[in-house]
Amino acid sequence: LIFSKQGTQVETGNEYCHTFKNESWTARKQAQPQPDSIVYSAWLGYKRMDFYLDGRACILIEPENQAKGNPWIWRTEFFGHEPQADSVLISKGFFLAYVDVQDMYGAPAAIDIMDAFYEFLTNFKHLNPKVVLEGFSRGGLFALNWAARNPGRVSCIYLDAPVCDFKSWPGGLGKSHKFPMDWEKLKKAYGFQTDEQAITYKYNPVDHLAPLVKHHIPILSVCGSADTIVPISENTGLLEKRYKETGGEIEIILKPGVGHHPHSLKNPEPIVSFIIDKMKRCP
Repeated sequence: LIFSKQGTQVETGNEYCHTFKNESWTARKQAQPQPDSIVYSAWLGYKRMDFYLDGRACILIEPENQAKGNPWIWRTEFFGHEPQADSVLISKGFFLAYVDVQDMYGAPAAIDIMDAFYEFLTNFKHLNPKVVLEGFSRGGLFALNWAARNPGRVSCIYLDAPVCDFKSWPGGLGKSHKFPMDWEKLKKAYGFQTDEQAITYKYNPVDHLAPLVKHHIPILSVCGSADTIVPISENTGLLEKRYKETGGEIEIILKPGVGHHPHSLKNPEPIVSFIIDKMKRCP
């Protein structure tokens, strides 16, 4: 497999980026791991590096034989859960990366941390400037929001039973029931003082797809048709409708009768094929 690395143009300029970039981001983006925090081990037979970057726990899995261009997939939440697609991609030369931004629900402060992690992996570990984002469940908030800020740095997005509108989950303002603890933590992470501020927020993923459409980012979403926790109609279904209406490319793999769990596919070949095909199309 050969993936382009040299000459890839990275763009970050958009309204979301300028409006919500944390004041400390400029200093943090050059952060390097705390030397005494680095621990090496094995994960599914591959070299695993655990470390802390600016106080956040990080994981990097290295393939035995790196594909040209150093492609990588970024699991935004729930590292190691249903890793079928991840393990196949690593066997094909992809790196797998994760930074702990739990309980931040894709808020701007979480995107700042992710920006710093990206800078480290691309500048110091020399991974490909264009990443594959992987968002499981609430991880969809991180994947879609990071892509909205950094559309020129994304090759494609693989979502799995994703939260695409936090009014649906954890807000419970539609078909899903409310998750009060998560809703309050989400409001705190975003700096909302009231429910009304959260409800009228204009940068919820389903309301902020223009940067992804402009940069022609393909999306794959794998969902269970019987998901009552993150209902399709309020999340992937709404994402699909709005993305297609504005010219975006999105594919849906529907699992009949399946709920929110289990994630992924027993045979991840359709997911892997989607990712490799879209990576090959990157400039």
